[in-house]
Amino acid sequence: MLQKTHSVAGLLAAEGVLLHFQVPLLSWDTAAALLLGCLAGPLADIDKQGSTMAKVFFPLSFVLRLVDVRHRTLTHSVLFLFGIGALLLPLLPEPLFWSFLLAYASHAFIDLFNEQGVELLWPIKLKFRLLPKFMAIETGSFMETGFRYILLLLCIALPVRYYWDTVSGLF
Repeated sequence: MLQKTHSVAGLLAAEGVLLHFQVPLLSWDTAAALLLGCLAGPLADIDKQGSTMAKVFFPLSFVLRLVDVRHRTLTHSVLFLFGIGALLLPLLPEPLFWSFLLAYASHAFIDLFNEQGVELLWPIKLKFRLLPKFMAIETGSFMETGFRYILLLLCIALPVRYYWDTVSGLF
């Protein structure tokens, strides 16, 4: 999937966390969580040479390349997710921690819809995917664009629905 699709998925994950914690819509915490979600969503692609995340975090990307980390392995694995979670847990307030973690996890999840699959259990070399190859979403395809628009619609509908229910409950 493309970075913009991962960013939208990360945004949606952060919105879900904000709604769960009932963070006010117009607050610095909301802005921080949404920005964090947009950045954490595509972050796992730091292992892909030429990706925006690899360029932004060049030193880390360079180290991953030096130790020969292949794309959709270590940075897309459950092991890495737990590791990064353990590092960030004492550093971030709970809504920001969960926004980051779920946005980061959304990356590997939506890559499961791609025909290449993901090594979720890295270092075990077993690729997982959710769809058979003939139904899989090809990176940059029309299907991916449609998938991204569905995610965008959910990004709009989720807070609108939540706040509509909150406001209508007052009357």
